[in-house]
Amino acid sequence: MCGEHQHSDTCAIEPAVSGARFKVADMTCDHCAGTIRKAFATTMPGTEISIDLASREVTVAGDAAAAANTIRAAGYEPQTIG
Repeated sequence: MCGEHQHSDTCAIEPAVSGARFKVADMTCDHCAGTIRKAFATTMPGTEISIDLASREVTVAGDAAAAANTIRAAGYEPQTIG
């Protein structure tokens, strides 16, 4: 869980992305979402991702195993959805 900022479940609605879906229960705020985005920009540049902070879900258009590893490398624990 993030200790950097105040926690909020509100965020801007993002365009939908089709792909692997992950529940990331320890993603609790915009700072957490930004950390995950930065990890994807670094390790999987150009990969489309969508983050729904309210439901704590990340959707990634790309390799599911690589995406899960990227989320873990950012310091979060992804759980595959469906």
